[in-house]
Amino acid sequence: MSDWITIAIPKGRILEESVELFSRIGIDCRELLSDSRKLIFENAEQHIRYMIVRATDVPTYVEYGSADLGIVGKDTLMEQNKDVYEPLDLKFGYCRMMVAEPANLAKGDDPSRWSHIRIATKYPHVTENYFAAKGVQVEIIKLYGSIELAPLVGLSDRIVDLVSTGETMRQNGLVEVETIAEITTRLIVNRASLKTKNARISQIIQGLELVLQSN
Repeated sequence: MSDWITIAIPKGRILEESVELFSRIGIDCRELLSDSRKLIFENAEQHIRYMIVRATDVPTYVEYGSADLGIVGKDTLMEQNKDVYEPLDLKFGYCRMMVAEPANLAKGDDPSRWSHIRIATKYPHVTENYFAAKGVQVEIIKLYGSIELAPLVGLSDRIVDLVSTGETMRQNGLVEVETIAEITTRLIVNRASLKTKNARISQIIQGLELVLQSN
């Protein structure tokens, strides 16, 4: 099965958009949208295998070669810094990684004068690197969900999190202060696979490039 390509894809909106994007280059993977609890799907005709994994695990499967290709948000790549090749910005799943704080704190706050702050986030490495570059000392509290809650109960002064519409932050009395990065979904490739399966992988990359350019 050495001529097979394995693609790691997370569930949710990324999966839906990926299936639609692949269909535009002749790769039929609609089966991935079924209610099945299977984690591996195979298209024997096209010699493509799909793995359904957690978004945070996609870069690991690709780095170690369990998957040749992966689809994942840039936020995950920034946080994990895995050794993978990142040839394409797929242009969907747009959001922003922001620093935010309670509105009452923001009224008299000046970010340029920060020297030591406490931040709750799912992205400790990105947060630490961002503030280190600004010369700001940070105490980081790692959380896994509902980051907006942290300032409301005094766990942290501020948060670093992803923002799409900003509605969740507004409803919890938070305001955006600084943008760390703009985030979209990326295609990543295992470096060894790029050499051993170059023709097939290059064909997929070039096909996606043409589709993205036509949008």
